[in-house]
Amino acid sequence: MMHDIIVAILVLSGGIFCFAAGMGVLRLPDLLTRMHASTKAGTLGSGLILVAVAVQFAEGTVIARAVAAILFLLMTAPVAAHLIGRAAFRTGVPMVDRTVCEDGVADALRARPGEQAPD
Repeated sequence: MMHDIIVAILVLSGGIFCFAAGMGVLRLPDLLTRMHASTKAGTLGSGLILVAVAVQFAEGTVIARAVAAILFLLMTAPVAAHLIGRAAFRTGVPMVDRTVCEDGVADALRARPGEQAPD
C-alpha cells in the first residue's frame, strides 16, 4: 500500500515537471528561456519517473537501467543545452529585448574557432 503511494507520488510529480517543461517550451519568449525550461524541468521530470519505475519493479536490472538513464540525462542535458545556446547566439537568433550580454563576452562567443576576439 505505502509502496504504491510512493510510486504514484513520484510519477505524478514527474509528470507535473514534464508538463511544466512542455508549457515552458510553448509559452516562453525566446530560445534561451525555452531551452532552460526544457532541460531543467524535463530532466527532473524524467528522473522522477525513472525513479518511480525503479521503485515499482525493484529488480536489479531495472534499477541499473533507471540509474544509467538518469545519469545519462544529467550528463548530456546541460552540455546539449550549452551547445544549442551557443550556436543560437553565434548565428544571431533573435533574443528578447531584456536579454543582456556583456560586450566582451558577446565578441568572444561570436569569434570563430581559432580566431581571436576583436579588441
